[in-house]
Amino acid sequence: MVTALSPALQHVAAERLPRYTSYPTAPLFTPAVDAGVARDWLGALDPAATASLYLHVPYCRALCWYCGCHTKIPADDAAIGRYVDTLITELDMVAAALPASLRTTHLHWGGGTPTIVGPSAMQRVLAAIRRDFPLEPGAELAIEVDPRMLTPEMAKTLGACGFTRASIGVQTFDPAVQRAIHRIQSAEVTEEAARQLRAAGIGALNVDLIYGLPHQTIASCVGTAERVLAFEPDRVAVFGYAHVPSLKPHQRRLDESALPDATARFGQAEAIAETFVAAGYRRIGLDHFARTGDGLVKALDAGRLRRNFQGYTTDQADVLLGFGASAIGRLPQGYLQNTPRIGAYQDAIASGRLATVRGLALTAEDRLRAAVIERLMCDLIVDLETVAATHFPGFDFSRERAILDDLEEEGLVRIAGTCIAVPEVMRPFVRRVAAVFDASHSATATHAPAV
Repeated sequence: MVTALSPALQHVAAERLPRYTSYPTAPLFTPAVDAGVARDWLGALDPAATASLYLHVPYCRALCWYCGCHTKIPADDAAIGRYVDTLITELDMVAAALPASLRTTHLHWGGGTPTIVGPSAMQRVLAAIRRDFPLEPGAELAIEVDPRMLTPEMAKTLGACGFTRASIGVQTFDPAVQRAIHRIQSAEVTEEAARQLRAAGIGALNVDLIYGLPHQTIASCVGTAERVLAFEPDRVAVFGYAHVPSLKPHQRRLDESALPDATARFGQAEAIAETFVAAGYRRIGLDHFARTGDGLVKALDAGRLRRNFQGYTTDQADVLLGFGASAIGRLPQGYLQNTPRIGAYQDAIASGRLATVRGLALTAEDRLRAAVIERLMCDLIVDLETVAATHFPGFDFSRERAILDDLEEEGLVRIAGTCIAVPEVMRPFVRRVAAVFDASHSATATHAPAV
């Protein structure tokens, strides 16, 4: 582990770099990929393809001031009901645009707070999914859960609907930090949610944590991690807070003077990592941890770990279909994204149009760069020649190699022929190495907090 940051590494830690849950990254999507293009792409899919579904619910009962997601507080429960109706209509519409029913291997509900829809609506949507997108035996059904809002009835409904995994939002248990971010959540409430979910038959639990929040310290981060270990989660995801008040105005309510700097953020992230590794968890990629025997560990050891908009995953599906306002999908042809505006999303679906408003058609070079970046982010090592042979034989990486030579001098990479490896002690900086293969990335550091 890196215990101290050299001046050079302080510079790298301060860079604002993508998390590379996709390549090209979402800011590069354009309106040239619209609803008409989306319908054409859906109709051209291989009927034998497997599918992964993502459903977005953009509502929460209360707004956490750190949140960077597309979410809002609903005017009333009727608004939630209308959204659910639209979601079901969109499921039917997309299914009708396909050449055949695609076999579904993964389902993920995100938000917002997906359970805000209530037990009855949850059952209606799952029935529509099973009708339109047949679930394969052993399919993973995952959902994000706010333990403050979980009722015993909803926990039982999730079990009855067949959910196999739940991601529990924790972020922090430090009372001072909770007050600063407008999210009060006791460890006892969280433990009770975990107990209810397990009692309902949901066999796998994830926990989400955040570092870099106002007033957060290494001690408070470690304290939260140690308390989380008592729940015995199967996986833990640890994200750095992204302060973007120009994009998320509610973040202006946070005390910027209390935000830790890049060096402090690095210390917090590594302290959390050391806590979970010491407890027997395997470190997965940049920011995930998993218990021995978990699917992520098996996928990592088999060289089949993947990365998508939900983070690190075992999902091997050919197609990712996104449903709901702001949802992103990935097809062999490229990326599709629905409008993030709830009203516009509902109007589009009501008029019989897909809600796609932007996206990106992938080139052979995009696919090659995406594959290289994914392997680095997942495995910390990639053989450029092997990946190029699959996606773009003979591609010239001379520009990237020149930059990598400089990074090797800094100790960020090791180069052996066409093999590029990130040393374990440099794992926290893998995004800097991945950025070398990002054709849109500027080599000039911004000195902004990494996100």
